[in-house]
Amino acid sequence: MIEKIDHLGIAVRSIAEARTFYEEVLGLVCEKEEVVASQKVRTAFFTVGEVHIELLEPTSDDSPIAAFLEKKGEGFHHIAYRTDDIDGQLGAAREHGCRLINEAPIPGAGGKQVAFLHPKGTFGVLTEFCK
Repeated sequence: MIEKIDHLGIAVRSIAEARTFYEEVLGLVCEKEEVVASQKVRTAFFTVGEVHIELLEPTSDDSPIAAFLEKKGEGFHHIAYRTDDIDGQLGAAREHGCRLINEAPIPGAGGKQVAFLHPKGTFGVLTEFCK
């Protein structure tokens, strides 16, 4: 079952540059930065109410985020829904014909388990389940 929106992912070329906007213009505080080696990405998290904003910077030219930036430029990348049952959510998505990027959860930022649905099956929005 989906519990809530966990975070919104924003692809950026440089977290250092983007932090200036989020901290100085919006007045948010960066809670943590971390590298997620399995995704070849550096992340930075900010909280707004109960939702996190996750900045995503590629750490390699062959990172999925590097490919996204090359194709679409900086901006909104994905929406993540917190769930108590990722496997169940993936199963329901599969049953309804959604294309899965991940057949099973993989390690994500903050020690979470994550899995993605392809945007071609979700009305153009990359969708993440996380626990």
